[in-house]
Amino acid sequence: MTGNLRFYGKPPYNVAVVHGGPGAAGEMAPVARELGKVWGVLEPLQTATTLNGQVEELGAILREQASRPAAVIGYSWGAWLGCFVAARYPEQVQNLILVASGPFERRYADGILRRRLERLEGTERSELEALAKALRGPRPLDNKSLARFGALTSNADSFDPLPHASGPMECAAEIFQGVWESAAQMRARGELLESVKGIRCPVVAIHGDHDPHPPEGVREPLSGALDDFEFVLLKNCGHTPWLERQASDAFFKTLGHLLSEAHGS
Repeated sequence: MTGNLRFYGKPPYNVAVVHGGPGAAGEMAPVARELGKVWGVLEPLQTATTLNGQVEELGAILREQASRPAAVIGYSWGAWLGCFVAARYPEQVQNLILVASGPFERRYADGILRRRLERLEGTERSELEALAKALRGPRPLDNKSLARFGALTSNADSFDPLPHASGPMECAAEIFQGVWESAAQMRARGELLESVKGIRCPVVAIHGDHDPHPPEGVREPLSGALDDFEFVLLKNCGHTPWLERQASDAFFKTLGHLLSEAHGS
């Protein structure tokens, strides 16, 4: 590991996995370890506290450390970040894989919290509701509260989770607060989808059918915005496919096929 970058496998490093959050560094480690058995993999840990800063940070890592162009696998918020980088620096991204992306238009996002709350009971439900309200408030959450929010949403987002399968994750509330509001505003203004139109590489979205982020919020906007787009829906799968007992094998098989097409095995 060098600074905010972890290496898996052997050179050439032509695959990069991009974590979600924003501010959830380390959660893609299980994916990087598995893919590192075949390919050279980079796991950037985003540290910038602005949206543009994260785009520039990831772009610099790909430029300086990856065997360009690289396959970029972005998870959740990292899917959007991968889109921004692929549009701004097309020479650095060979293909883009979006895993459990958030919806690309505001109208598809309205029911996400409701679906999560419906899947929880008792104190967990009331606690998530309170934390979600606090996230929208003027006072920033601390790292501990953001981590708890992540744990509760993970419970709500899972279909049949594997035990103790997640990687070590560091929640950074400062990063979340600094990045997410700008990204959400871009989506509300239509600028997120507009930026996607600048992507020239092939794009594949992988999504679970139990993900509270509606699959149509990814499939429909991107089908109209991109010339080379494919959508893969995984059965019995929540928001984090590699942690799902019934979907992880299909998830890694899909990734393996896509990477073999791009770089060989």
